Amino acid sequence: MAGEDDDDLAAEWGAAMAEQVGEDAEAMAAEWAAMLGGPAAVDDGGRKSPDRVLNQEEVDGLLGFNPHELGLNSQSGIRAIINSALVSYERLPMLEIVFDRLVRLLTTSLRNFTSDNVEVSLDGIRSVRFGDYLNSIPLPAILSVFKAHQWDGFGLMTVDSALIYSIIDVLLGGRRGAATMKVEGRPYTTIETSLVQRMIEVVLADAEQAFRPITNVNFSLDRLETNPRFAAITRPANAAILVNLRIDMEDRGGFIEVLLPYATIEPIRETLLQQFMGEKFGRDATWEGHLATEIWSAEAELHAVLYDKKLPLRTILDLDIGDTLMLDVAPDELVEIRCGDQVLTEARMGRAGDKVAVQIARPLRRSHTTLAAFEAAGESRKDA
Repeated sequence: MAGEDDDDLAAEWGAAMAEQVGEDAEAMAAEWAAMLGGPAAVDDGGRKSPDRVLNQEEVDGLLGFNPHELGLNSQSGIRAIINSALVSYERLPMLEIVFDRLVRLLTTSLRNFTSDNVEVSLDGIRSVRFGDYLNSIPLPAILSVFKAHQWDGFGLMTVDSALIYSIIDVLLGGRRGAATMKVEGRPYTTIETSLVQRMIEVVLADAEQAFRPITNVNFSLDRLETNPRFAAITRPANAAILVNLRIDMEDRGGFIEVLLPYATIEPIRETLLQQFMGEKFGRDATWEGHLATEIWSAEAELHAVLYDKKLPLRTILDLDIGDTLMLDVAPDELVEIRCGDQVLTEARMGRAGDKVAVQIARPLRRSHTTLAAFEAAGESRKDA
């Protein structure tokens, strides 16, 4: 009797546990379906619940951002993909000074060119890949390819459509305060291209003056393009310096972007690494001039040597009072004029008044090592 009761109780407990496990499995499946946004997400009333929205932590994890570290050390997710396309910018302090000087020169030149109140500002200098920049140029725009003759390289200058139409309005007498002209998608006319070309030539002339304190370079306009594919001046993966200049003419204006590949500015890279204008990395002409002046005014002691002979130490130690040393020279032989251990020339011995004097008989023996020889030796060491 007791055994039958135990069997009934065990069967009842087993049925209850199976029912509970089934309910837990269904609840877990519903929770997973809700997280995945699937059709199995059902609420208590049997209706489908709306798609689950990711919280901020899940979004940050997907994008690779860390809100505590501002994502500076995180290289996961989409951020790692984005950072792989970035270009490390080598800071060139002198280049920033050059373009700051260009801003001041352009402000005056464009005021004279347009007879209007023009303000030029430097929006920034950054490093980009050439291919990425070409793909990011908003069209329509005019792209001018210019050549730097002394550097044997090319650069690119982009004038956006807003500045193009602003310059045309100013030069052709357009009214101030008019609404911004909408871009029609048509190609630029010959008159419009010619006016923009004149402005680009003004910018290139000021760029030459801006670079003049550190190097002499001539910029010449090579061609104008409206299609970025025809304005390629280097490989798409090559790095370049992009300078953004903003031109404001009261209520109108636009941007000029100057792009210089690193290969173009490589000949003056050491100069652009200077912290300030005139910083010296090697030969200093001022110090050379000062040293030469001091050498010319220095005093040197000369000796007239009648006879020089080497004797054994034993002979010198055996000398006594009354001993005679024979000088193997004739009375009319020349004496050596020395400065330290160096023999400068030879002279004849004589008398001037009550003093013994010498008369220079041969030219000075000049050193064969000159400044040019030192420079040539330095160049050979660099080549080696």
